[in-house]
Amino acid sequence: MDPTPAPADSRAVALARRVLRIEADAVAALAARIGAEFERAVDIILKRNGRVIVTGIGKSGHIARKLAATLASTGTPAYFVHAAEAAHGDLGMITPEDVVIALSNSGSSEEILTIVPLVKRQGARLIAMTGKADSPLAREADAHLEAAVAEEACPLNLAPTASTTAALALGDALAVALLDARGFAAEDFARSHPGGALGRRLLTHVGDVMRPAASVPMVAAEAPLTAALLAMTAGGMGMTAVTGSDGRPQGIFTDGDLRRALEKGCDVRSAQVGAVMTRAPRTIGPAALAAEAAEIMERQRISQLLVVDADGHLVGALTTHDLMLAKVI
Repeated sequence: MDPTPAPADSRAVALARRVLRIEADAVAALAARIGAEFERAVDIILKRNGRVIVTGIGKSGHIARKLAATLASTGTPAYFVHAAEAAHGDLGMITPEDVVIALSNSGSSEEILTIVPLVKRQGARLIAMTGKADSPLAREADAHLEAAVAEEACPLNLAPTASTTAALALGDALAVALLDARGFAAEDFARSHPGGALGRRLLTHVGDVMRPAASVPMVAAEAPLTAALLAMTAGGMGMTAVTGSDGRPQGIFTDGDLRRALEKGCDVRSAQVGAVMTRAPRTIGPAALAAEAAEIMERQRISQLLVVDADGHLVGALTTHDLMLAKVI
């Protein structure tokens, strides 16, 4: 018996797929246009000592605002100025050392063209991002980034859809090129995002979240296993460090070690902790990133990690629970 044929796509689904194809094609077409003008734009920004002011109006203004935010978070100080407000006082924010990036699909937006002569008179450099290379804005710019699209994704070919997607992608390309040229690293990104998960992962060090040595349960290798059990219970870390007389860890005794010892028939009342501890335990330094500690613990499938200084002396310990409380994991 023939299977039931799949239902035909609804108009909404077919239209959605068409929109995505058109916008994907619009972004893909940008790659062939990246060349000398793009390099010029990057060079202009890198050689100026001021900030990047991104401006636009309408849907282009929304893309301009996002571009300014992306630049600012990736090492290029930037802010958004609404084109209409610029003509009513906000132009005073622009200095001779600044670079203005103006977005306009038509390249003929009256509000932007009104401020172009004033921007140039200030001595600022102008980068235009338009959909028309022969537009007035493109002709006046020191560098032009072409974001033309074959058609809008709107069935009426009117609403800015593919054109705004192309401008958004081209702006991201510019921001990433500048990020790379400045040698901007993940740690730099974290410094501008201290409240986010990435900031916590990249700015939090082991020393910030570990429990200091005074709070870490410790016993000597010759100590009775019962003493280690009492220390582990009192410490609330699911382990006790086993240290030598020099303060360096010789091992670690965890609840996992206890289970394994019991399975082997160990006499808890007579055994010494050194006979059942894990020797040569994994350690980490207090200056290491807490994210690195999390990676070690996950890879080694352990829940506790001893912290030692440069001379190998025990200075603290941490658990997965400590990392969770610090929101590192």
